[in-house]
Amino acid sequence: MPRKAVWTPGQDTQIRRLRTEGASWDVIGLTLGLARWTVIERARAIGAERAPVNAVAELDESDRAPLPAGHPDTWGAINRETELENVPFRAPGLRR
Repeated sequence: MPRKAVWTPGQDTQIRRLRTEGASWDVIGLTLGLARWTVIERARAIGAERAPVNAVAELDESDRAPLPAGHPDTWGAINRETELENVPFRAPGLRR
């Protein structure tokens, strides 16, 4: 059985702020380290389930070039909370 989430005023504020900025439920869940549906249920409870009409639209990055292998943004996200966290990327075949 899942653990009961203990909500803080700071988390509630963060949910409201991120929804106002137009963040998706997936992004809010990742930010808080919680499941998407856990965040959605909390948003319903605090009245923040819908983004306000003046919310910022999500950025369209469909034309952005792909990030290279080992880019700090992706490398860090992939290895967060693993033994490789804070270990710099090393391209295959390169010796250091």
